[in-house]
Amino acid sequence: MTPERYNRMLSVIKNRQTNLTVVMENVNDPHNISAVMRTCDAVGIQDIYILNTKIAKHDYFGVKSSSSAAKWLTVYQFTNAQECFTALRKNYNKIYTTHLSSDAVSLYDIDFTDSVALVFGNEHDGVSEETIALADGNFIIPQLGFIKSLNISVACAVSIYEAHRQKMAAGHYKEQTMSLERQETLLKNWCAED
Repeated sequence: MTPERYNRMLSVIKNRQTNLTVVMENVNDPHNISAVMRTCDAVGIQDIYILNTKIAKHDYFGVKSSSSAAKWLTVYQFTNAQECFTALRKNYNKIYTTHLSSDAVSLYDIDFTDSVALVFGNEHDGVSEETIALADGNFIIPQLGFIKSLNISVACAVSIYEAHRQKMAAGHYKEQTMSLERQETLLKNWCAED
């Protein structure tokens, strides 16, 4: 490995945000999952969660759409919503679902300087009622057209880039929140994968 590649890995680790994550619930298309992974990597999200209560566990993520982002991320897969939320509650103060409801807040009203998990539902049914009940609230991405939803990978990208904007303005990318032990483990794993 070249020194430049090693230094690039160190730089990426320094920018990882441990207080922001994405949860994908029952997302059918592995290419959608991979596209979300690529965006998560781009904004410095390290941990992502995949919740499959209605579909089989994913063993493959579309390599072309992710540019192999999966190898740089830590992916947690669950088949039980309660277990997934128990794990999320250990690391995130607020959990919001993407759900069109009368009590949904605008994406732009979420305080991403707090520790936040965003839950995105599947391509056809959205987020399940069980997951909505476990969350702290719902959010929507304001839209002006006839169609009131976006593809999951687009919705996720819009959402986490708003989080990125807020976190950048708050100086979060200048602070390291990841433990040195975890940084060393990631670096070791990434070097082995590269």
